[in-house]
Amino acid sequence: MTSELIVFIVLAAVAVLSGILMITRTNPVNSALYLILNFISLAGIYLTLHAQFVAIIQILVYAGAIMVLVLFVIMLLNLQDEVKLSEELTRRHYASLLFALLVLAMLIETIGWMGGDTLNRMQQQSPLAVTNGTVERIGDVLFTSYVFPFELTSILLLAAMLGAVVIAKKRFP
Repeated sequence: MTSELIVFIVLAAVAVLSGILMITRTNPVNSALYLILNFISLAGIYLTLHAQFVAIIQILVYAGAIMVLVLFVIMLLNLQDEVKLSEELTRRHYASLLFALLVLAMLIETIGWMGGDTLNRMQQQSPLAVTNGTVERIGDVLFTSYVFPFELTSILLLAAMLGAVVIAKKRFP
């Protein structure tokens, strides 16, 4: 087992644990902080996969900008202490638990059927993995093969921004 694989497994465990903690917390600020931890661990996973650009964008866009917006929305909502609803275990809860256990059993069976040879092939990276995650490669593909969807997305974001300005201007004369 290489050190890179150990780091990958630790980061994956942190990502799963922070995801579970994020959805089980009742305080929305704590949930947002666990989501930031999840984003950072995902960036670390991208680094172990030699996708440096995607890792940096993960930190800048998601852990930085998006989470600041989420925290501002949480603060603006001014959430008060709500009366806790009494939850009873219904058939839906039991069915969800059964379904989750079924999916877990299928995953374990699939990994068991793969055997050692397939797992070893899954752990090996492509020799092009080091060059595919660089800024030059992503920029080359983005501005040659995907230039039309890129420009279409920029026009869509511009229209959304103009719509938000128009709506805000009508609300505040």
